[in-house]
Amino acid sequence: MAAHKTLDDLYASGPVEGKTILLRADLNVPAKDGKVTDATRLERLLPTIKELASKGAKVLILSHFGRPKGERVPEMTLAPVAVALGELLGLDVAFAVDCIGDSAKAAAEALPKGGVLVLENTRYHAGEEKNDPAFAKALAELGDIYVNDAFSAAHRAHASTEGIAHLLPSYAGRAMEAELTALDKALGNPARPVVAIVGGAKISTKLDLLGNLVSKVDALIIGGGMANTFLAAKGIEVGKSLCEHDLKETAREIMAKAEAAGCRVVLPADVVVAPEFKAHAPATTVPVDKVPADQMILDIGPDSLAALAGHFETAKTVVWNGPFGAFEIPPFDNGTNGAARHVAMLTKMGEMISVAGGGDTVAALNNAGAADDFSYVSTAGGAFLEWLEGKTLPGVAALEHA
Repeated sequence: MAAHKTLDDLYASGPVEGKTILLRADLNVPAKDGKVTDATRLERLLPTIKELASKGAKVLILSHFGRPKGERVPEMTLAPVAVALGELLGLDVAFAVDCIGDSAKAAAEALPKGGVLVLENTRYHAGEEKNDPAFAKALAELGDIYVNDAFSAAHRAHASTEGIAHLLPSYAGRAMEAELTALDKALGNPARPVVAIVGGAKISTKLDLLGNLVSKVDALIIGGGMANTFLAAKGIEVGKSLCEHDLKETAREIMAKAEAAGCRVVLPADVVVAPEFKAHAPATTVPVDKVPADQMILDIGPDSLAALAGHFETAKTVVWNGPFGAFEIPPFDNGTNGAARHVAMLTKMGEMISVAGGGDTVAALNNAGAADDFSYVSTAGGAFLEWLEGKTLPGVAALEHA
């Protein structure tokens, strides 16, 4: 893993008391009627904010919220999020009505040592998403030091994630540091054997991911709707199941690439089928080559789950993205739940490192009650996927040059 300066390096360079720190956070949290409905991302910021504030630094928080596209959209103000953050921190968090200019400067100057200030939505300015040098400079003028604690926004080369890092001494916050450490353990320098689980609906959204993983892992377990396309590519009839028939040749190419790299591709041996995608629909378990023409595959069967257990028992690292079936509705959550709990158990026993991420994945692991026992669960959606795809993340790369 490339060396990124952390808060420990910041403290080694001198005291931060009285210094103004621009902290790039991800406050883009789910909200309804002005109330935050999921504070997970806020909670992960608390260690960095508390640490910096306790050392007497002024903490100015930069973040986007929604997609206002350079316009001041009242529904996308960060004001309610600042209130929610203050409640979690147990202190009054100040709020500035802009992230640059006189109002932001005045709010920053009024902030006491150890104070926390949330600056208004960076995407109210078109220069944010354009990574405009003038906008990045206006942001940088507010502080002495830049800390990025928003891995989930690191795949965007925006002014507050990339441009500003070239203008100020820059460091990774504790959440960013934890994410990069976990990802390095998962694929950068992993304990082997490495097993990757890739599920979800469509191969078309994960071609780069699959192409990168087959050259890095020892076994690639494919689940969800995308497994149907691989089964069809092998000549197996999948009935009414979700299947990208136009990508069968692509699936064959991925399997050939995996074979050449010594990576085993694991597909279901038996599946749970039903005539329709509906809660408590009449479900039947059949061998994978016996799917009725009028039925659809909605989960993996018990034999498939038992086979997965064998892969997990020998693995030292598991990387997980995507569910095995329609985990949102019973009884089609059994496969995902069973696999998740098995990985969680082995992780808790110290037998493996497990790293998971992606929106559906986090929801699926929470549904299974397994998320807390994984080594690391990333709340970053796009950034986690692009990292799995082997792409350079601009927000991370910028810290390497800091």
